[in-house]
Amino acid sequence: MVSLLRNQKVRNALLQVLYVASLAALVLAGVLIARRNLAEQGITSGFDFLYKSTGWDVNFSLLPATANDPYWWYFLIGIINTLFLGTVGLVLATIVGTIVGLARTSSNELAQLLGRTYVDIFRNIPLILQVFFWYALITHLPPPRAAHEGWGFLLTSRGLYVPVPNVGGVAMALAILAVIAAIALPVWMGRTSRLSQPIGQRATIQLAGAAAALACAAIILLVGRLPEAPLLDFPALQGLNLKGGLRISSEFSALAIAITIYGGSYIAEIVRGGFKSVGKGQMEAARSLGLSPWRVFTLVRLPLALRAMLPILANQYVWLMKATTMGIAVGFTDFFMIVALAINHSGQTIETIGILMAGFLAINLSLAAIFNRINKAIALKGNQLRG
Repeated sequence: MVSLLRNQKVRNALLQVLYVASLAALVLAGVLIARRNLAEQGITSGFDFLYKSTGWDVNFSLLPATANDPYWWYFLIGIINTLFLGTVGLVLATIVGTIVGLARTSSNELAQLLGRTYVDIFRNIPLILQVFFWYALITHLPPPRAAHEGWGFLLTSRGLYVPVPNVGGVAMALAILAVIAAIALPVWMGRTSRLSQPIGQRATIQLAGAAAALACAAIILLVGRLPEAPLLDFPALQGLNLKGGLRISSEFSALAIAITIYGGSYIAEIVRGGFKSVGKGQMEAARSLGLSPWRVFTLVRLPLALRAMLPILANQYVWLMKATTMGIAVGFTDFFMIVALAINHSGQTIETIGILMAGFLAINLSLAAIFNRINKAIALKGNQLRG
């Protein structure tokens, strides 16, 4: 025994075991004390409440929801609402941030000034204040009877009403997947090594792939069209309210706009830093090969900038996904608000907070894992720091 303790590896292993055992004992003691205190106050613990009906409604849901649905279904609705809001916010913030970041790196002084002004203003205003501002602005728009109308869209204080295709849910989902494929397919065709054409000469086949995917989306919408109904369902005023179309609520609109503008200001700086990290020598080498300015940008500058931007972008995306919890400030039923309502109605504070923590851990760790995989895929092979 004494000889084993003299071994450094054995001592290190024992210390680690003792450390883990101490943490486990602390956690177990905390759980036992909490259960005893809850029992003394007559509060039951456990997850049986997940199968009880909620008894309350939600004002926004991508899934069918009634007051008779169980808590676990409402938690699922909250997660999907959070993912939907986060996805819309991340996509729009990336578009805005890319445009502003490119403006800040351009040679045009006016574009640089506008980009710098945008970043300085919106990056230094708290996100929750921007959410309140856009929500107040949207809710002070005209009522439905005096709605702003244009190209079938109606803008009112109750939200934005847009035309939607009169198709079934399955057909709509398939059409959305086809549109996503129309975006992703050209990107994959431009990078894969399975095609015989050189990477810089695939514009025709990329356009053909996107056109084919969009054609599939159009065919799906035509086939899935509801019988004896027009192709598009336009919103229209009926009485004191608007009927038809799709309503984008004021709460969702305010959050999406705030996350887009606020997140775009940070992403703009990340984009600017990524493009600034590309060395002038690499740009001059690309021009010396006779490449056009567009091919220099797409084949040299953009890929090198992406490698520098991606790790920081991943952190920013995770932060913006957590920023969706601002929805509770304006009444948007995201995951955080569903949990808050569940605590008030069920009294299961510890369990619901645990579900909230587990949900956001799963979302953010999955997002980080995806970006780590992308970062590993586009990383330059080999070690460039050789002495």
